[in-house]
Amino acid sequence: MGKYVPPDQEGVISGNKLAGKHALGNRAKKISQGILTVRFEMPYPIWCTSCPKPTIIGQGVRFNAEKKKVGNYYSTPIYSFRMKHVACGSWIEIQTDPKNTAYVVIEGARKRDLGEDKVNEGDVKILTTEEREALRNNAFATLEVKVEDKKRLEHSKLRLEELQDLSEQWEDPYERNKKLRRTFREGRKQREKEAGVTAALQDKMSLGLDILPEHEDDVRRAGFIQFGDTDGERAMVKAVSKPLFALMDKTPESTKSKSQPKSKKLKAEEAARKKTADAVAEIRGNTRAAMDPFLIGTKSITKPLLAGVKRKRNTTESTTLSKAEESAPASPEVGLVDYESD
Repeated sequence: MGKYVPPDQEGVISGNKLAGKHALGNRAKKISQGILTVRFEMPYPIWCTSCPKPTIIGQGVRFNAEKKKVGNYYSTPIYSFRMKHVACGSWIEIQTDPKNTAYVVIEGARKRDLGEDKVNEGDVKILTTEEREALRNNAFATLEVKVEDKKRLEHSKLRLEELQDLSEQWEDPYERNKKLRRTFREGRKQREKEAGVTAALQDKMSLGLDILPEHEDDVRRAGFIQFGDTDGERAMVKAVSKPLFALMDKTPESTKSKSQPKSKKLKAEEAARKKTADAVAEIRGNTRAAMDPFLIGTKSITKPLLAGVKRKRNTTESTTLSKAEESAPASPEVGLVDYESD
């Protein structure tokens, strides 16, 4: 639909000029600065250098770019395309390169390295006329080129053999897939069983961490740990190790009343800390390290001591003590109460 032109202005002035607008609309709002908005398609993948994380813009992605003439290469104009990256809001500028018939990234990004300018080992190097003439006149250079060609041929043969072996492995995809599925099925039940045990242990211990599979060294070290045999022995150890008189709280009541009340968070942290300390103390009280007789040699295995329980004295110890008592000078016995003759 064109712009409305009054009957008296028909044929004299156009509708766009009468409305004061450009024929291209909003695309030409910066036409006074020589800028025209066009639809630009990325000629090759680029990396955005302004994004906080490395972000790649693929080939063929389209932008609304500001097209502007920035120079000439002889009679061919050089155009600049300036566009905004939506992800980070930065500007990217790309210019045409008529000399090399390519596009050059000027600002805000860099071209992705695809290795197009690198020569592979299997590629044939194209020589110029001068290089060929110099090679004909130099016998040593000709010999070096022959040796390099021979090495390149051997490398190409090995590479072809590797590719052929890989292709033969998948010559029958059904059999290959069947073999892989059978291998997966064999260990699936065992993996499911181990996962169930791990999940049950996590629920029981209320662990929010991932439990790693057990290792041989861990199993060997755990074999040297022995726990209490019966609950009665544990109760006896706790009863004997418990202090006779409970510790009295020496904090005066006036100080307690004046002190600020603890928050719920501090109380929860203190309760969790106390619970952890009690669990550690119980584990230490019920656990003792088993001693390996092969590592000790001829020494006797010492039994763990329990608090408050008398230990039976060995014959060697009693003999040593009796000899020490005989050699020591006699000292008068001292009792709790010194009684007279009557």
